Amino acid sequence: MRGNVVIAGVGHTAFGRLPGQTPVSMIVDAVANALDDARIEKDVIDGVMVKFPTSQPQFMYGQRVAEALGLQPKVGGVWDQGGAANIGLISYASLAIEAGLCEVAVVCFADNPKTGSRHNYSRPHGEDAVHGWFGTPAGYAMIARRHMADFGTTEEELAAVAMASRRHGAANPNAQLRKPLDLDGYRTSPLVVSPLRRDDCALISDGGAAVILMSASRARELNVRAPVPVLGFGQGQTSWNVVQRPDLTTTKAQESAATAFEMAGLTPKDIDVAQIYDCFTITVPMTFEDYGFCRKGEGGRFVSDGRIEIDGELPTNTSGGLLSETGMPGLQLVIEGVRQMRGEANLQVKNARTCIVSNQGGVMTTHATLILGQD
Repeated sequence: MRGNVVIAGVGHTAFGRLPGQTPVSMIVDAVANALDDARIEKDVIDGVMVKFPTSQPQFMYGQRVAEALGLQPKVGGVWDQGGAANIGLISYASLAIEAGLCEVAVVCFADNPKTGSRHNYSRPHGEDAVHGWFGTPAGYAMIARRHMADFGTTEEELAAVAMASRRHGAANPNAQLRKPLDLDGYRTSPLVVSPLRRDDCALISDGGAAVILMSASRARELNVRAPVPVLGFGQGQTSWNVVQRPDLTTTKAQESAATAFEMAGLTPKDIDVAQIYDCFTITVPMTFEDYGFCRKGEGGRFVSDGRIEIDGELPTNTSGGLLSETGMPGLQLVIEGVRQMRGEANLQVKNARTCIVSNQGGVMTTHATLILGQD
């Protein structure tokens, strides 16, 4: 399937605090922007695939979205893999297009936990709540502590991830948080759940995003201005709750990336730019380990010394990621990957021809990988 399907258009709303907006209204805005970007008409869309809003899960939500868009698609509905769902949906849309189930699919997501409800982000975790397990940060803190204990990962190495994302976000006019971060600032930020500090944690954001997919041949027929080929994709699901896992420092991102690299005919050495799901700083070094960019336990050193900054060896999260651009889960990373491949990014990586994007859901529970190239 390498290159058979392309991302034809991308669009998003503003990010941050958006009072008066609903997830559905933001999706409508994001899809309109994606259609404008692709320079195609809405009526060609016959697939609508949606990640439901984390803060407000709703029955038959995909059909509500299609109705709001004024569409009656051949293929449509909602998928849930947490933050991995967006690349998951891009995978399923690509397969549906390849199988002839639809011709043009939109993958979209929006949520408003900033001005609406954030209950699902902070809820107690069953019987483990008596031990202090409230919200998502506790699980990632446990994983980070284990990685530190097993491999000597340091606070300074986690800080390197936060500082890189914040440096890139500060240069992004669309970013929610445009304030650079230095090591002293990181060290003085308050602890959320030790060892994770405030600056280790993703933003809480309102916002929406959409991408439009079609076959490469259909893109030529419609004169799409700048299609970006999907070279490979893959998924992997740890599935078990954190307290049930025999190993906290290895995830099914390994299988996800292996599938994507095989489809693309590439290896980590062939990747020019990365957009890695950074809901918490520990996810970035662990993802690079599982993806094969470095050995297990060397992720902390891999992300240090400016390697993942815009002028480093592997620029990562070049629009700011979840730590600076927007905390909305995942689709913004795909959009930045598309812009890098088009040569249209705000912080453009020179001569970038390949981009790897990761999405992750739960507490490293689900994982999805996407590799993009150039037409």
